[in-house]
Amino acid sequence: SSGINAEYGGHSIIVMDVFALPVEGTETRVNANLAAYEYMVNFQNNAKAVGREENVVGWYHSHPGYGCWLSGIDVTTQMNNQQYQDPFIAIVVDPIRTLSSGKVDLGAFRTYPETFNKISEGGPSRYQSIPLHKIEDFGVHCKQYYSLDVSYFRSSYDDKLLNSLWKQYRINALSSSVDSSNQNYISNQVKDLSCKLSKVQQIPTSREDCAKIATDGTKTAIEALSGVMTSMLKKKVFKCDQ
Repeated sequence: SSGINAEYGGHSIIVMDVFALPVEGTETRVNANLAAYEYMVNFQNNAKAVGREENVVGWYHSHPGYGCWLSGIDVTTQMNNQQYQDPFIAIVVDPIRTLSSGKVDLGAFRTYPETFNKISEGGPSRYQSIPLHKIEDFGVHCKQYYSLDVSYFRSSYDDKLLNSLWKQYRINALSSSVDSSNQNYISNQVKDLSCKLSKVQQIPTSREDCAKIATDGTKTAIEALSGVMTSMLKKKVFKCDQ
């Protein structure tokens, strides 16, 4: 879990930097404590002292392999943050799906105020492919927050840094096997689809739920095919047998 430094631009929050927080976390859970919030305050004070005028306006963490959304703990953390410091955003990134799809899988969220009259029917506006063991946590809390539109930009310093990294690592990046690094993720996705299909056979399921499983299957197939095609192309270009 990390803090976010940002500027304001009209109705937008422009994220400029991030910094690590001293929090306890596991692969599936992050708990921010008092020490983390104290660290955040001290970090911003020290940044102001050296001329960094951005404000701390959020936090981010990862959901490796199970999508960008807020869990029950995330919702509670975000609600507390918005209550005492607003505007404040929560960003979630999935590094595994990013590697699999070849594009950044990232979401930005805010929670509704407790007094807000949430819509009783429906869920998130954008369908999410959620692993079976995470569906319950997602479904219970998905109406307590909303997603924000996200766009990306690169500063001149970003260009210099990325160009430097590209010059140093371009051969490794181009010749590495996406198929082998992606194998565990695809295998887990297929296993999850199998569990969902087994559940459908055991419990009466609506046509909408069946359509969601079909969507998940299509997404997994496309990601697997993309990885195979990329691997085959690299073998042709570099004439290797990775």
